Amino acid sequence: MIPRYTPAEFAQLWSAERRLAIWLDVELAACEAMEGAGIVPAGTAAQIRDKKIVLDAARVDEIELTTKHDVIAFLTHVEELAGPPARWLHRGMTSSDVLDTSFAIQLRDAVDLLDARLRGLIFALRKRVEEHRRTVMIGRSHGIHAEPVTFGLVLAGHYSELVRGLDRLAAARHEVAVGTISGAVGTMAHLAPAIEEHALAKLGLRAEPVPTQVVPRDRHAAYFSALAVVAAGIERFATNVRHWQRTEVLEAEEPFTPGQKGSSAMPHKRNPILSENLCGLSRMVRAYAGAALENVALWHERDISHSSAERMLAPDATTTLAFMLERCRKLVEGLVVYPENMRTNLEKTGGLWASEAVLLALVHSGMARQEAYVFVQRNAMKAWRHEGDFKSNLLADSDVVSRIGEAKVREAFSLEHALHNVDALIDRALALKV
Repeated sequence: MIPRYTPAEFAQLWSAERRLAIWLDVELAACEAMEGAGIVPAGTAAQIRDKKIVLDAARVDEIELTTKHDVIAFLTHVEELAGPPARWLHRGMTSSDVLDTSFAIQLRDAVDLLDARLRGLIFALRKRVEEHRRTVMIGRSHGIHAEPVTFGLVLAGHYSELVRGLDRLAAARHEVAVGTISGAVGTMAHLAPAIEEHALAKLGLRAEPVPTQVVPRDRHAAYFSALAVVAAGIERFATNVRHWQRTEVLEAEEPFTPGQKGSSAMPHKRNPILSENLCGLSRMVRAYAGAALENVALWHERDISHSSAERMLAPDATTTLAFMLERCRKLVEGLVVYPENMRTNLEKTGGLWASEAVLLALVHSGMARQEAYVFVQRNAMKAWRHEGDFKSNLLADSDVVSRIGEAKVREAFSLEHALHNVDALIDRALALKV
């Protein structure tokens, strides 16, 4: 991932040094399990650990220029540093045992880092939900004014979506936290299930029930799909911010800090650059999920067509989502809200938002629904054409007033009634387990 979008923890997690260190952890865990089974001399792993070797990624790369094989290059370097005891490493194992088991550890650790960031975003959003629980605004469908909502309720919808994202990350962590120490084509010809279970338990992993020399990639497809869904939820919020910040709307906008510049040409500009950035990055996380799905179909017991893709998509997808979560949290915390503009926009259509309440009042009076719809719509369309406001049109319509009376017409425009269940809905969202 490019440095611009890389949190330090993820740069370290996906570094060559970290990868090689995990490879050595896997080899030593397997070695200890084999010692317990009596097929490797007791104390071998301890002898290697006592040497406190420091792996050199550059040296491994240098060896790989000759071997054209990364794991063999790694083992060769370990033998250079650890000496004779290292000959027992990798006994009965194959490269995928090291690669896939290590990959599982990195993906598991990445989820833990993502989980913490997602929780930070969720708690920031919860605070804004409470702050704007009763901040009235117009709800929109198809981008057109519909009926009143509150800004807190809108944010509660995003909140509950991200809480579901936490559950998806937890499921993804469980799905991918499996490894294999099973040897060529996964048959354990020179090992045993007990050795695998012992080694993987030490690494905090479960055993893949039936490895095909590799861990099946449906697990990874589910993992990266979960990340993509979280990213899509962030994009939905960012898309709303971009609309709210439009000059003609201006119900909320991104923070604009002292010294910030919006345009190289137009000094007046305040652009939703954070939200636009989040929308673009979300496209990338979704694209990585597509590549992970294509990695599921491998030839027979294994091939490495997935390997090249995973070298890019795993660091990039996890790192990009981590950056998005941090950026979105700051956006939520700094979002500037304009309740007065929300009220102005609500009133822009002259009360058309009350059309359903009038329709229902006519239906309750005994009128057929479709006949009532015609009565309400004809008055609403006059208001659309700026021929009076909606309430006045209704009050002047004898067909409507004769049915429900002036008082019922006026009651239909009660914001209190329109929003009387909002608190219950918000409470239901905030009661979700985090």
